[in-house]
Amino acid sequence: MQEKFEKSRDIIAEKFDLPKDVVLNLPKITIIGNNEITIENHKGIILFERDIIKINTKVKVINIQGENFEILYIGDSTITISGRFKSVSYEV
Repeated sequence: MQEKFEKSRDIIAEKFDLPKDVVLNLPKITIIGNNEITIENHKGIILFERDIIKINTKVKVINIQGENFEILYIGDSTITISGRFKSVSYEV
């Protein structure tokens, strides 16, 4: 039933040209240079260390590798992190 509902939301978003990240609650990742990243629609922090961060999302876990990470802002569904980023990937 849930899968049917999600598929319907996807079709509606496409037909009405609505942003899928908003309608489907998908993660939106904004990277500024290699020193600031904002992730919207996250589901919480799994791991936070100085050189690796794992953030849970509806889709998959996002892995961020680099150094000197700091949380600049954290809200209900948005997090902004600073540091020096080397890679951003989804966990397999």
